[in-house]
Amino acid sequence: MPSPVELVIEPRPRDLGGFEVRRVLPYVKRRMVGPFVFLDHIGPATFAPGTGVDVRPHPHIGLATVTYLFEGEMMHRDSVGAVQNIMPGDVNWMTAGRGIVHSERTAPETRARGFAMHGIQAWVALPAEAEETEPSFHHHGKDSLPVIDRDGVRLRLIAGSGYGKESPVRTYSPTFYLDAAMQDGSVLLLPGEHEERAIYIAEGEVEVGGDFHKSGRMLVFAPGAEVTIRALADSRLMLLGGANIGERHIWWNLVSSRPERIEQAKADWKERRFPPVPGETEFTPLPE
Repeated sequence: MPSPVELVIEPRPRDLGGFEVRRVLPYVKRRMVGPFVFLDHIGPATFAPGTGVDVRPHPHIGLATVTYLFEGEMMHRDSVGAVQNIMPGDVNWMTAGRGIVHSERTAPETRARGFAMHGIQAWVALPAEAEETEPSFHHHGKDSLPVIDRDGVRLRLIAGSGYGKESPVRTYSPTFYLDAAMQDGSVLLLPGEHEERAIYIAEGEVEVGGDFHKSGRMLVFAPGAEVTIRALADSRLMLLGGANIGERHIWWNLVSSRPERIEQAKADWKERRFPPVPGETEFTPLPE
């Protein structure tokens, strides 16, 4: 029986100015999975007292961002006025639409004591008809998200639909995004109703289609294939995918179905026509 795995993606390390991430998407052989156009694995990392994360204000268009933490915390501020401390298990869904600016930093009290950080940063591209929607930010506490328990597996539905449940997070195209905690020896069937599907192994090791896969890999599955995942250790997976929404152009933090729209956004940022983040004075120049 052929393996359901169509592609194995090994992340590449990227330095984000003081801390390193593993970049999974976009990948040279696979730019997107469903609407997911970008995925970074943050940490696990330990920050000594007095150190922390400082992602200065920067713009986005044409997408929604979600920072999902397993451990640690991060303070989000944006140009629609949202100020939110991101905590493990919560969903903080920022829809950039026609344009938003945000920063992500370690709060002073967290920085003072030192902390550990581990999580996933994802970008979800908006369908063409929603790319210019009004920017917004929505916080969903972990207790508001559907949880599915089944034989050694606990699933938290971050966004979209899966396993007969719907997330309260608003999405603009068919999507599924789940956090799956699997006990050693447990088995999970991946839903088959979504057009494009993948898993990212954040921790542990799994067996799929007779092959063993360690943490730090994304497995992209053939459309319609039956996928059975068996945990070979206590494991943490992200299940993700959805409908194919077409090609996207990415430049820096800007995503669009139209390259000319990215050029417009570059000019708008350079000329400081994006709205500011209240209380923030730093400016991130366009990459050369």
